[in-house]
Amino acid sequence: MLVKGTQLVKGKQFNSWRSIGHAAQAAQIHASRGVDELCILDITATKKGTGPDIELCKMLSQWCFTPLTVGGGVRSINDISNLLGAGADKVAIGSMLGDSEFISESTARFGSQAIVASIDYRGFCVENGHGRVTMAHDDGDCPMHPLSWASHLEDLGVGEILLTCIDREGMMDGFDLDMIRLVSSELKIPIIAHGGCGTPQHALEAIEAGASAVAIGSMFCFTDETPRSVAEYLNEHNQEVRLI
Repeated sequence: MLVKGTQLVKGKQFNSWRSIGHAAQAAQIHASRGVDELCILDITATKKGTGPDIELCKMLSQWCFTPLTVGGGVRSINDISNLLGAGADKVAIGSMLGDSEFISESTARFGSQAIVASIDYRGFCVENGHGRVTMAHDDGDCPMHPLSWASHLEDLGVGEILLTCIDREGMMDGFDLDMIRLVSSELKIPIIAHGGCGTPQHALEAIEAGASAVAIGSMFCFTDETPRSVAEYLNEHNQEVRLI
């Protein structure tokens, strides 16, 4: 779920964000339909410098018994502590991934299981800040490959990678299976595939390519598919899922 304030928003390729409802209401609907986890990312918090929305996290955790991963605007150890104290099970970090000391301290203090690295990429290049800044190696000349970046973050102790293909985000035409296959084959930590899911078959393809989980947004907003229907499809194709 991508949010802007209290509004749920969706776009394509990180562009043309538009409001499609209330974030809290959408979270409640998804949870009631059997989603395994809610990942809520505030797309404007970092740009505006407002920090994470602690009150939204508190509100969701009061009635939602689905695990919550919350991100957006996280810039300090205090931000992480406040989100976890407000009911988040995990904290997604994006713009601060370039600060190795901060990431190491975060994983040491809160545990790897609480820190999710949100990696956005276009082609073979990592882009930070929702596609605004291309990440580069220390020499500044060579753009950072998603595999190199993910491996570096694994070494720093992050517990999961949320791997987002910008070119496929919101397009609903399938995941970047080659990148999923490459990154998952080299890393030991779970990879969550994001960007492109439009059918249950797409979810199956991502898992068969090595993803431990799939993050789905547009398909649940614009089609009749639900977390339950996707889980049933995966179960029918011999994937271990939670059916409720």
